[in-house]
Amino acid sequence: MRKVYPDATAALAGLLRDDMVIHSGGFGLCGIPDILIDAVRDSGVKGLTVVSNNAGIDDVGLGRLLRTRQIKKMIASYVGENAEFARQFLAGELEIEFNPQGTLAERIRAGGAGIPAFYTKTGVGTAVAEGKPTAEFDGETYVMERGIVADLALVHAWMGDHEGNLVYRRTARNFNPMMATAARMTVAQVEHLVHPGEIDPDHIVTPGIFVKRMIQVPAGYEKRIENRTVRPREAA
Repeated sequence: MRKVYPDATAALAGLLRDDMVIHSGGFGLCGIPDILIDAVRDSGVKGLTVVSNNAGIDDVGLGRLLRTRQIKKMIASYVGENAEFARQFLAGELEIEFNPQGTLAERIRAGGAGIPAFYTKTGVGTAVAEGKPTAEFDGETYVMERGIVADLALVHAWMGDHEGNLVYRRTARNFNPMMATAARMTVAQVEHLVHPGEIDPDHIVTPGIFVKRMIQVPAGYEKRIENRTVRPREAA
């Protein structure tokens, strides 16, 4: 199977439709599949439900899909740093399903593992648990959370080979590996594309069986920094 496509538009051809559920990897701006997100924006699909730790920042990453009103609902754990997100939510223009961060990660992992639901203590007695089944285990109350399987997962990796095996770099790994397993179709953007056999098998995080299509990010690709923090330069 040919997995490497010339660009994001080609890689997403035939996969996008209105009202679909999309996993989008990343944490803030770290490890986000921004080139693939731009191709989703350019396609014009709308009514999307997007599962992501957060919604990027204004006009970067998922913030661009918010700006064009293509997202109907966000399933997320953190939504700071995005004024347009806040504006749409407070105006009743955007649905939001908040999740504790660990719960969100486990819901995605469970979806990839074929687990339809699980119980957790996190959120019991709060608005997070409203309307959800609860059960007692060993005298403690737990709330049931459903696993999430998306129609499409968009992920970013540091390195990948032509067979779709992926390696992530440091904290850019975040939600990407679990999302890659929890969708009916996974498309990856990689910084470094190598030939099969060039990645040490012990270093592979996402096996190629989960990745159906991929692109290499173009030369000059810019990694955005959400908040740059540096120490004052010491006097000579």
